[in-house]
Amino acid sequence: MRGFELCAFADEADKRIDGQIAALQKNGISYLEIRGVDGENIAAITAEKAKEVKKKLDASGISVWSVGSPCGKADIDGDEEKELDRLKHCLELGNILGAKNIRMFSFFMPKGEADKYTDKVLRRLSRFCDTARGCGITLCHENEKGIYGDVAERCAIIHRALPEIRAVFDPANFVQCGEDTIKAWELLSPYVHYMHIKDALPDGSIVPAGTGIGNFPYLLERYTGKVLTLEPHLKLFDGLGALENGEKTKINEFAYASSGEAFTAAADALKLLIK
Repeated sequence: MRGFELCAFADEADKRIDGQIAALQKNGISYLEIRGVDGENIAAITAEKAKEVKKKLDASGISVWSVGSPCGKADIDGDEEKELDRLKHCLELGNILGAKNIRMFSFFMPKGEADKYTDKVLRRLSRFCDTARGCGITLCHENEKGIYGDVAERCAIIHRALPEIRAVFDPANFVQCGEDTIKAWELLSPYVHYMHIKDALPDGSIVPAGTGIGNFPYLLERYTGKVLTLEPHLKLFDGLGALENGEKTKINEFAYASSGEAFTAAADALKLLIK
């Protein structure tokens, strides 16, 4: 498969970690971006729970590529210390789980006012960098609708100011924000650490990779990384609502009979693109 290694948010297949392991094995995926664990967000589990999960993953031959944390998915004017504590906990869990990366965000903005908050965002994210420095885990910023870094230009501001923060490039999220993914790639490719595999139609509806307007053939031809994280979003899954703010992801939840079927369909679409 062109040298790529596949990873996935397997909580979209099953909220149970045992079910996630089964879904990954069924689809030949050896890496997990861990986000939901037995119905809880990764940020809510204890260190002891993380140790139990690590044993199960090790026994199954699955490694944690990234902690799919919600860090930075908080109001820009919210409690800064609380968000730093959440990051510290997620970094501790990441070390237990053997993760080398942690996915994070750049704070929810008052609508239409993101540019006014540049200095505050950079100050808060610089504290993220201070917190993570020396722990062996790379901070990876995902472009997400509704946050400061929802469009490519503001993502670039973050990466230029704070080069320790690498980019998770999510094509569908850019489509949902009205961005051209090719132009976004041309601007952000020097900072991209890995990609989230999720595609969308012009109306923002999520579809299997390669069937939307995310320009996946172009992106995958130019992507020089090894890991691709599948984030299907083809069916509603436990915890999605808590991860979003404002406009919700458009999902045709009746397209597949089950979350497991939707997960496999997304995996098959990606494999077809990279065969």
